[in-house]
Amino acid sequence: MFIQLLTSLFLFALPFLFLIITKSKKPSTPPSPSIFPKSYPIIGSYFAVKSNQSNRMQWITQILQSSPSATFTLHHLFGHRQILTANPANVQHILKTHFDNYQKGPFSRSTLFDFLGNGIFNVDGESWKFQRQVSSHEFNTKSLRKFVQTVVDTELHDRLIPMFSEAASAKTVLDLQEILQRFAFDNVCKIAFGFDPACLLPSLPQAQFAEAFEDATNLSSQRFRTFHSIAWKIKRFFNIGSEKRLNIAVFQVRDFAKKIVREKKQELADKSSLESVDLLSRFLQSGHSDENFVTDIVISFILAGRDTTSAALTWFFWLVHKHPEVENEILKEIKDKSDMPVFEEVKDMVYTHASLCECMRLYPPVPADSKLAMDDDILPDGTVVKKGTLMTYHPYAMGRMEKIWGSDWADFKPERWLERDEAGKWSFVGRDPYTYPVFQAGPRICLGKEMAFLQMKRVVAGVLRRYKVVPAVEDGFQPEFLVYLTSKMKGGFPVRVEDRGQLD
Repeated sequence: MFIQLLTSLFLFALPFLFLIITKSKKPSTPPSPSIFPKSYPIIGSYFAVKSNQSNRMQWITQILQSSPSATFTLHHLFGHRQILTANPANVQHILKTHFDNYQKGPFSRSTLFDFLGNGIFNVDGESWKFQRQVSSHEFNTKSLRKFVQTVVDTELHDRLIPMFSEAASAKTVLDLQEILQRFAFDNVCKIAFGFDPACLLPSLPQAQFAEAFEDATNLSSQRFRTFHSIAWKIKRFFNIGSEKRLNIAVFQVRDFAKKIVREKKQELADKSSLESVDLLSRFLQSGHSDENFVTDIVISFILAGRDTTSAALTWFFWLVHKHPEVENEILKEIKDKSDMPVFEEVKDMVYTHASLCECMRLYPPVPADSKLAMDDDILPDGTVVKKGTLMTYHPYAMGRMEKIWGSDWADFKPERWLERDEAGKWSFVGRDPYTYPVFQAGPRICLGKEMAFLQMKRVVAGVLRRYKVVPAVEDGFQPEFLVYLTSKMKGGFPVRVEDRGQLD
């Protein structure tokens, strides 16, 4: 406690220390303005980071856009360094070539442990390998077909479409972001755990777990933005402020997840064989039946399935409304594919797929991700990496790099992902995952990538075939990109739904 007290006193004295340092280094000529933050002894670029806290994504993007190698070293308190990069060669080096040297590490692990525990997104080594191996069985073609044809289609036709139909008739305003989160939450629980939380009932029931999950996600991510980990650790020790709220939220989340685990255990004990094997059943039958460990797995997969696809779709419907020419192309594709079976329809929606990729280029569900360097290294662009350096690759900034996407990088342009054959038919032209690391890359590339695309395309086809989604906002409104563990649209996404009649 004595060391913690000294640290707190030092942090309190930072503003005064800053004034002393800056006064002792008066320049003889006025400094030229620069996007690159100044670094001072002991405090590093603390004040630049602090002053750009509310627009951190945009600030870092401008720094990386201005850097010749799209890489910059940010100096934090007490000599800690963070290397930020939007350089595809560096990203490949970190995520693949030198994968073993760049891990989650103790900093990220301790920051997220209360929420994610030993789940797949918060561990390295053998535990990560085991969880990934067991999980991979859930993403074969048979499982994907079942997911689209039964889980997603049922949720779409029995819950989402009737809700939109009622809203269109009553001319009511819906928060599309919340609706999509509920939709995705129901889906991930059904496919991964064989459990239906029924969050998307017409009454939009108050879901204590969903609210607690949102709080736990947001409050956990706030830990990364504190000036030093000692600040949130002191609050946690005394159980005050944001840490008290996080403690309450995590308790509610874990209590809910444990109930799912216990019910599945009982189901497995009561039946000699199950009609279908879900992800949770696979883990419980793999010899790892420790309740806390399996609970961590449940929470991690809810985070992956609920927040990422709903975030991508929220921004997608905003961009499509802003670009009617894109919406018309999507509608044309939906009409052309309407006679196909559901699974084949969504797999073959090339233009819609390109539109979703373009949306996530500009608004990635996970806008930045960090690893810790286990040993000294040198990146392909010559950047020197010291052991213990935090390495952050930046999908949000990478989607805004002229060197990667050209001078029209700011335009929403699905055609950049497409080319026409001699018959005039579109074909998809992907980018390598190190240029477009929206789903990570290398050994930790997202297992659910194809499942996410299938779900999103099915929602797009099911909704736009019948309805026009119109933002219920004032002219000139520009939504704000909000970053927690995943991205959000600040304040939700209010929309009105207009019936357009069946396309087919």
